[in-house]
Amino acid sequence: MNYKPVIGLEVHVELKTASKMFCRCSTHYFGQKPNTHTCPVCLGLPGALPYPNKLAIEWCIKIAKALGCEINKVSKFDRKNYFYPDLAKGYQISQYDQPFGENGTITVTRDKDSEEIKKIGITRVHMEEDTGKLTHAEGASLIDFNRSGVPLVEIVTEPDFENAHQVAEYLKKLQQIMRYLEVSNADMEKGEMRLEPNISLQKNGESGLPKYKVEVKNINSFKFVTHAINFEINRQEKILESEQVPTQETRGWNETKSATVSQRSKEDAHDYRYFPEPDIPPIVFSKEEIDKITLPELPDEKIQRFQKEYGLSLYDCELLTKTPATSDYFEEASKVGSSHNLTPKQIANYLINKKLDIDKILPAEVIEEILVTLQTVNITDEQMSDAIKKVFEENLGVVEDYKSGKTQVMGFLIGNVKRLLPSNIDVSVVKKALENQLQSS
Repeated sequence: MNYKPVIGLEVHVELKTASKMFCRCSTHYFGQKPNTHTCPVCLGLPGALPYPNKLAIEWCIKIAKALGCEINKVSKFDRKNYFYPDLAKGYQISQYDQPFGENGTITVTRDKDSEEIKKIGITRVHMEEDTGKLTHAEGASLIDFNRSGVPLVEIVTEPDFENAHQVAEYLKKLQQIMRYLEVSNADMEKGEMRLEPNISLQKNGESGLPKYKVEVKNINSFKFVTHAINFEINRQEKILESEQVPTQETRGWNETKSATVSQRSKEDAHDYRYFPEPDIPPIVFSKEEIDKITLPELPDEKIQRFQKEYGLSLYDCELLTKTPATSDYFEEASKVGSSHNLTPKQIANYLINKKLDIDKILPAEVIEEILVTLQTVNITDEQMSDAIKKVFEENLGVVEDYKSGKTQVMGFLIGNVKRLLPSNIDVSVVKKALENQLQSS
């Protein structure tokens, strides 16, 4: 390939506050009857004034802090002007030049099979209101304004991604952080986390940014964002190889065709005619107010602590910290298990291998299960010999297969002998007895 991808991301995350960003309407709109969670403010009716949601702003700052951003002590809201049917006011209240957070980072691995770390720059974390939702039916487009005004945090990266793997890893980390912060469920099927990659190609050896970029809008799965990026890389490479420049545009992802499709020409910032929101004064924070917005232990920190405190592998730690619930469950089980001389590794192995539904079984009950599985049963040599003799008599062909070199049948023999003995018999004891009997027969 004569070109290298240059990829940036815009991610929109819906916050799970009880009320909307600039009014008191409920945010619990999913699955509700259309246009039942609205008021004059989120419908943009004349004379209705917005009133900012304090909790949503604090959560936006919390997200920015978790991504290592600098928090601006002075911030403001702006009007982003454009006409689209799902935007009742004809403009969106967003942030332009003074967002709540700027200049953060998040790390990913450079390639799928690489441990080399790459830093992805976070340009900005800003607050805005969500739009309504359009549904295109046969012969008509229907608008539901229930979602209009829901608090929405936009997280914009630098164009630092080199491939789809880095994008997918970043997005999974971002989703995990949102859930650890408990500010959003980030459920993509419900539209609570929407992904928009900006993709362009640069000729190898050239510096600076390409003269164009293509944005793919509103993707709702990690799989689709990977497919969309790889499709765009191939599409744009063919255009460049023909000595043309891809059109700067916004495209959509068509799941049925597994392809991106053109939607409209790509706007620049000046096209939106940003200006300060006249109905909301600038927001000024003191250092003390910013310091009061604290963070929980985040996934990367928890992984490092689990490795150090419990002596677990990186792989085990990543699985156990996938969600706050699984990590808390493991730690509670470890506390109970320590009084029974169970090691964290024994508990981790059981939780990972059994894939338990942690909502249906208490940590103490899991420890009891582990203790039962670890109990060894003492049986006489005669009991073992009788069981093996019976299995050999019923499976003469399998015994001959083993003697002729087909050692993979050992598992079959062990299973049949175990069925004739107590269920918690140690497998290694059965295997050793079988090997001895096979060698002597």
